[in-house]
Amino acid sequence: MLTGLSFPDIDPIAFQIGPMIVRWYALAYIAGLLLGWRFCIILAKRGPIDVNPKKLEDLLVYITAGIILGGRLGYVFFYSPSFFLQNPMEIFMIWRGGMSFHGGFLGVIVAAFVFASRNNIHTLYLADILACVAPIGLFFGRIANFINSELYGRVTDAPWGIIFPNGGSLPRHPSQLYEAFLEGLVLFIILMATNYMTRARFFPGTLLGLFLLGYGIFRSFVELFREPDSHIGFIFNNITMGQILSVPMIFIGILFLYMAFNCKNREF
Repeated sequence: MLTGLSFPDIDPIAFQIGPMIVRWYALAYIAGLLLGWRFCIILAKRGPIDVNPKKLEDLLVYITAGIILGGRLGYVFFYSPSFFLQNPMEIFMIWRGGMSFHGGFLGVIVAAFVFASRNNIHTLYLADILACVAPIGLFFGRIANFINSELYGRVTDAPWGIIFPNGGSLPRHPSQLYEAFLEGLVLFIILMATNYMTRARFFPGTLLGLFLLGYGIFRSFVELFREPDSHIGFIFNNITMGQILSVPMIFIGILFLYMAFNCKNREF
């Protein structure tokens, strides 16, 4: 029988005040949004866009709405359409779990487009800034998934395999931590280094393309170790839904990079 590391004794509930329960998952969303927003302000001040910091306060509201609505609707349509068709009221019960990154990403795109249009901001310049800070939210979100003992990996005999409370008696890959490291920390370093060490920010779409490409590759790789959703399983030949949804991101990322690299007077 395979043996693994014990899951750390972490209560998913951060604290409770009377009937109000605050979970680490909610705090992760709040931390990601607030830190991402602060970094947006820092990056915006470097140019090339000129945005009043007061306007960026509104951006936080737009992005929050985009993440929540897009993330939930993405989960509904991408992962459990038949279930929610039979139980439509469950769509609004977000506290029971079920958010999709790909849906949340589409929600952010719509929110950013609306915000940019209303404030006369170049949409791709704003998208580049948002792309640079997106890994912050991804990092905290994946850590929260680990604390919740959800979205765990496949069974493994690796010495760092963990026996998750919700994952049966066999050790599994801590795929949430793999994603936190690659999609969060590594991707953040790549994007920030590109932003600060090159003139990429002056060529709209470059950083967005790099984010899409990087996330798509990292997510597809980690899916090799992550357990597919039980109600979906493998789509075909061990291909997961996460990998299928990442493929368009990779191609669109390459397209943005191609257009940016072929921009006239490019000066990296």
